[in-house]
Amino acid sequence: MGEVALEGMEFFAYHGYYEEEQKIGNKYEVNFAITTEFEKAAEQDVLSGTVNYEILYQVIKEQMAIPSKMLEHVGHRIIEETFERFPEIKSAKIEISKFNPPVRGVCERARVTIREER
Repeated sequence: MGEVALEGMEFFAYHGYYEEEQKIGNKYEVNFAITTEFEKAAEQDVLSGTVNYEILYQVIKEQMAIPSKMLEHVGHRIIEETFERFPEIKSAKIEISKFNPPVRGVCERARVTIREER
């Protein structure tokens, strides 16, 4: 068992509780890690023995393109979609950061972190 992670992914998306956020969009950073069995990939040097992180990236990209009010909702959708596509995934952790959130003060980013197991 081990971890496969994608870190520092950046997307421009239209998430936000306020109507203005949904219209103008914002920059987001996503970090995503899954735990899975990958001994076959380690021992035999074959892609079929692990979770293909290129496909993981596409799942995240697709879900980030769907506007949502809450980052918690986006993160949950991403995890659920990866669980559906990859039954071998045991757990997942996602961090989604919104740059310059509307807090009426100085704040570089707001972040939600979600961990789910099955």
